[in-house]
Amino acid sequence: MGTLHVLEHPLAAHIITHLRDERTKPITFRTLTYQISLLLALEATRDLGVRPREIATPLEACTGEVLGASLAVVPILRAGIGMVQPFTDLFPDVSVGYVGLERDHKTAIARNYYCKLPPLEGKRVFIVDPMLATGGSATQAIDVLKRKGADNVTLVCIVSAPEGARAVWAAHGDVEIFTAAHDRCLNARKYILPGLGDFGDRLYGT
Repeated sequence: MGTLHVLEHPLAAHIITHLRDERTKPITFRTLTYQISLLLALEATRDLGVRPREIATPLEACTGEVLGASLAVVPILRAGIGMVQPFTDLFPDVSVGYVGLERDHKTAIARNYYCKLPPLEGKRVFIVDPMLATGGSATQAIDVLKRKGADNVTLVCIVSAPEGARAVWAAHGDVEIFTAAHDRCLNARKYILPGLGDFGDRLYGT
């Protein structure tokens, strides 16, 4: 069984509250998405490997550390795009791929309509998707990435439901999940409670 990491920070709680608030306008929602995704990116990469590097400071030589792992970030379209920039801001050499999965609002089943990925072999791969509800989209995305050679996959989401986490681990027990809020359950329409509604609609004002 994989591990669930819930972001515990006063700023994260503050941001999540404003993301949930139905009065939050899209322009503010986008800023908050960037901020919470930045915190999640830092938390999810806490255990990245490093390697030594000899450098010279203005005063003397010393041994420092630099990142030793190759990274890739893969958003699940469309809402996942809102979580990409913090990763590219923090890790300039990160590769970016895309998986397009669209959820049918009646059946809650996602269909794959787009896939464009960089080489994934040997990389630490982060799938970013704001909402982990049923787990169907995340599981399909992980399936795709593993078929393309990914063997170290981490799922990063902003809000998750227990049902979604269980579904991911039932299919991929090796995947760690990082989330800013682990909510109560899904409703009859497979939306997270208390949740924050449709993330993509609120992100883009549609």
